[in-house]
This record gives sequence, C-alpha cells and structure tokens, in this order.
Amino acid sequence: MKNTVRRTIQDRLSLDGKRALVTGSSRGIGQAIAITLAEAGAEVVFHASSASERLDKAVQEAIDLGFKAKGVGADISSEEGVNALIESSGDIDILVLNASAQVSSTVENFTIETFDREYRTNVLASCLLMRAFLPGMRDRQYGRIVTLGSVNEHRPSPDLCVYASTKAAQHNILKGMVRPNAKFGITCNNLSPGVIETDRNKSFTEDPVESPRVKNWIPAKRFGTPDDCSMIVLLLCSEAGSYITGADILISGGI
Repeated sequence: MKNTVRRTIQDRLSLDGKRALVTGSSRGIGQAIAITLAEAGAEVVFHASSASERLDKAVQEAIDLGFKAKGVGADISSEEGVNALIESSGDIDILVLNASAQVSSTVENFTIETFDREYRTNVLASCLLMRAFLPGMRDRQYGRIVTLGSVNEHRPSPDLCVYASTKAAQHNILKGMVRPNAKFGITCNNLSPGVIETDRNKSFTEDPVESPRVKNWIPAKRFGTPDDCSMIVLLLCSEAGSYITGADILISGGI
C-alpha cells in the first residue's frame, strides 16, 4: 500500500514563490486581498490609479508585516496606463482584477465621458491585462485569474445600470477563458460582492437612516467586510482551489 503524507492546511493554502497583481489595492477590498495573498507567501504588486500617499501606505503596511510588496500607480482607463502597469509588474502568476470605475447614473442621465471611462477601466483594461499575462501562465502551467464583479450583475440597481453592464461584460469574457485554459493549470473565477463596508460605500453604510434600512433588506442583516472577500480569493488562488474554475461566488449575505 502506497504511503501518503497528508499536507497541512497551511501548505495547501501557501502561495510561496508566486507573484500576484491586485488592481485597485490601495484601499478596501483590493487592499484586503493584497494583504491576504502576501500573508500566504506571494510577492504582491499593489496598484492604484496614480502614485499616492495612500498607495505608499498600503505597501508599507505589507512590508512592515514582513511581506514582499511593491506599488505601481497607473491609470488603467488608458492603454498607456495599462501598458505601464504590465511593464512594471513583471511575470504574474495571480491576477486579481479588482479596480473599477463606478458612476451613479441611470440610462436617462449618463454621460458619454463616464460611460467610456467605466467600460475602458472595467472591461478593456481587464482584457488587456489578461492578454498580457496569459502566455506566461501557460508556459509555467499555473495561473489564477479572479475578477471582482458585483451583485449588480445579477440584480442591477437602476442607478448603476451602466456599471452593472460592465461587470456582466467582464464576467462573460472571463467565462469564455475557462475551458481553453484549464488544461494549462489556469483557473478563472468571479466574485460578486454585495454591500461591503468600504470607503466607496461609506455614504450609506454610515448613514444613520440609510444604514439600518439597507441592513434590514439584506437577509444576513449585516454588511460584508473586505476580509469576507479576501479569504475566498486566497482559496481560489491556492492549490486548495485548483479544481475550482468557472465559478461565480456571491458574497452578498443572501441578496
């Protein structure tokens, strides 16, 4: 009988030797994901739309904890910004597409400028980044791609209809990559967060009237936290999640 050594949970979740890029990781969900991946052993590239004190602070926090990290400021709504991010990042094993532009607007009042920025940031940049890093992942027979969608993909808010459509488009592009890349050890998964306590959502999560109303609407009766998302990303990016691909995981408290 063949002897097998059972690996520890820590070993199966380890990302030692891997290099990750998390877009939009100077705050909120992206920062929590970047810190979690770094804690698991990955060298992490933090990203923000521009060089800033907030980006420097996020990177320094990771370094102070003993993790390997660097920061890149690049506006990925432009092709030049995407190319700068690709060039600065080097070889990437784990690509987490978290950065997004979100503008509150209806079909009646959106502008061409904001429509274009949302699609360029949320859809085109995702395609360019995946196209850039896929060849290396295939060569190394290992890759993890995680897109951060939104519960709005499934239940669009009237005030976020353009944003919701960008997340649905991003997700459908990702789904088209699942089958061709599975044989290369590359997984492609999407997370659809609901109401998460971040800077972006402060206007109503901290509002004394709106906050209780929204919480009551959520079956779990609470808002999510960035770590509710980051731990799922760790699973998907580790060996423990190597057989999960093509999934859409809703982190929404039942919405």
